[in-house]
Amino acid sequence: MQLNPATMPPVGTVDLRFQSYNVEMVEVTGGRFWAPYAAIAADGERYRERPPTDLEDPKLRRLAAALGPAYMRVSGTWANSTYFCDSDPGPAAPPTGFGGVLTHQRWQSVVDFARAVDAEIVTSVAISAGTRDAAARWLPDQARRFFAFTNAIGGTIAGTEFMNEPSARAGSPEGYDAAAFGRDFQSLRDLVAEVSPQTLLLGPGAIGDRLDAAAEAEPLSSQRLLAETAPAVDVFSYHHYGAASRRCAGDTWWPQTRPQDALTEDWLGTTERAFAVYRALRDRFTPGKPIWLTETADTVCGGNPWAVTFLDSFRYLDQLGRLAKSGVQAVMHNTFAASDYGMIDETTLQPRPNYWCALLWRKLMGTTVLDAGLPATADLHLYAHTLRDRPGGVALLALNTDRKAERVLTLPLAAERYTLSAEPLQGGPLALNGIPLALDAGGNVPSLTGVATPPGALILPPASITFLAVPSAGNTAA
Repeated sequence: MQLNPATMPPVGTVDLRFQSYNVEMVEVTGGRFWAPYAAIAADGERYRERPPTDLEDPKLRRLAAALGPAYMRVSGTWANSTYFCDSDPGPAAPPTGFGGVLTHQRWQSVVDFARAVDAEIVTSVAISAGTRDAAARWLPDQARRFFAFTNAIGGTIAGTEFMNEPSARAGSPEGYDAAAFGRDFQSLRDLVAEVSPQTLLLGPGAIGDRLDAAAEAEPLSSQRLLAETAPAVDVFSYHHYGAASRRCAGDTWWPQTRPQDALTEDWLGTTERAFAVYRALRDRFTPGKPIWLTETADTVCGGNPWAVTFLDSFRYLDQLGRLAKSGVQAVMHNTFAASDYGMIDETTLQPRPNYWCALLWRKLMGTTVLDAGLPATADLHLYAHTLRDRPGGVALLALNTDRKAERVLTLPLAAERYTLSAEPLQGGPLALNGIPLALDAGGNVPSLTGVATPPGALILPPASITFLAVPSAGNTAA
């Protein structure tokens, strides 16, 4: 396949913070979150109690800073019922109508962390019974204190959803419908305009929608939510997971997936099929508004066992490539450092393969998206962006999803090559150009360097991911 980076035309742009991540609210407060698979096998309990994440840990901050600038979304199901406490320490148990407690000290740690790692905070507010009056109307008192304290300590909330995944109903009153959501969303809009006017209103933040009459009739379908809220939405947001993890097998509507399917178009294409639904809804209700994917990973319920391996990196990077080309402005991976879908092991703080992939994307892929000029095939996916911080340069991302056969690209120019591979795909050490990747002895992120590659044929090994930097492309879009 012959490529010509010089003539690849621009097809769009993405946010400077396009590649971003989630920190679950339960990581900040401490509480019950998804248990490691070994613990599930031992006692059958899918959750385990976890302490708050130490957001002051220097190593964790270094790892996050290497991915900056980014958005850090602090939300998740637990955020729907988290009580914002006006005192430190907080109560021994959350007040009636809440499930967790966020103290001043813990939120201060979030604001300090974001400032240290060049992240802008995205969040959602509590909506559970403790925030409501006798008629189940949402009261803004909790959110007002939350925003006021953030302002008082010099923090900024870049964007907020009203609640995490309204279609999942977690924490919402019995019988809650789109009209009630619209009323509550407008109350939040009025509050934000008053106390935090720089904050963008994101919505609907739903998951699993379909475009059919039956779906539209559901009380909290995105169609109904948007009919009530569209004028107030600044950014269209949605969530996506392709399947349920083994933790939740049999008790969710999500299907299961298998490691042998991880490189197939049927699996990788789930992100595009979901986006087609939400793009159609965006175009219908909020035309022209930016669209953000504010929560995503391989599977709900903490990720599958192979989410910690290179096998999931094909999904991670292919998702970024597809969505950037399709017009999504920001993608927030769940999570940065919690459970199996975390980029970082929460116990050892060692990077997993998806972290190294994110680091290479951050190093090479600029904000202008290009058309690579070649259609994707069943086993070769190719994406192009301008080369970050190199005028005229082009960055290419090539995924060879064939487990057995090589693929060949032909470049007319010299390039710097960064090929990622692991043997076996599940559990083998991740290598960059054949050299295992690791932090240095001090726990610092090493400088990732490519291999100089002359013009001509480039062989892409089976089941590998290759970034190519072409600094001398002379592309006028860059």
